[in-house]
Amino acid sequence: MFTAKYMHIYSKEDKEQHSFTMQGSTRRTGIMTDVHRRFLQLLMTHGVLEEWDVKRLQKHCYKVHDCNAPVEKLEDFINNINSVLESLYIEIKKGVTEDDGRPIYALVNLATTPISKMASDFAENELDLFRKALELIIDSETGFASSTNILNMVDQLKGKKMRKKEAEQVLQKFVQSRWLTEKEGEFTLHTRAILEMEQHIRETYPDAVKMCNICHSLLIQGQSCETCGIRMHSPCVAKYFKSNAEPRCPNCNDYWPHDIPEVFDPDKDREAGLSKSNRKSLRSRQLL
Repeated sequence: MFTAKYMHIYSKEDKEQHSFTMQGSTRRTGIMTDVHRRFLQLLMTHGVLEEWDVKRLQKHCYKVHDCNAPVEKLEDFINNINSVLESLYIEIKKGVTEDDGRPIYALVNLATTPISKMASDFAENELDLFRKALELIIDSETGFASSTNILNMVDQLKGKKMRKKEAEQVLQKFVQSRWLTEKEGEFTLHTRAILEMEQHIRETYPDAVKMCNICHSLLIQGQSCETCGIRMHSPCVAKYFKSNAEPRCPNCNDYWPHDIPEVFDPDKDREAGLSKSNRKSLRSRQLL
């Protein structure tokens, strides 16, 4: 959930060194209607949604406030809202999941000041646990950190002492807040966290950070060439090698040794989702 408070993963010294103003901006501010305001309010409640849900949310807002108006193209609709949010250093940002290329939209804070980098209200020792988990994730070859390795860092946390049982509960809080994702006892960054923290990760871990050879954005998990070592997001691999019978590394031209994933198909995904009617019905009620 996106709240007025912001989760902070920097030192107290950083707080004193940063301040920001919005001066000299020439970007034209958009006009917010009741449709835009309701859409933003609902998105703030969820923080992050898949593209299919965002489009449905937009149609719902038009239906409630201006049923006779044509539905604006989603890109233009969001750009209009972002032009209003610009002075607050908040943006509705589009990204894709690293594992399957599923498009998502997240409301993220883009302020460069450390006090407002991640939205939440965690205690100092909980924030330090996130720092430790983040370091393990960034340093790993797979982009995952095991719960065991994270919990072993508990004795090194700043602030109030934390038992391992408490740390397990805090990790689940990060998952529920969509800062982390858990898969079979291992943790990685949620797409929402990557969208919001990319600049911080690049600046804080310049020697450990990994970049995708295709889209040139931050890479947490993906595939790598066994010969030259370049890395690619799985969705980038899928698009780059689409319909290629003998995929070769774009850098060294050696044979690409990994299975090529399928390109994300929103129509197939929607059909699969509609087949699970009970879960979708519950999700619809929760969304609106």
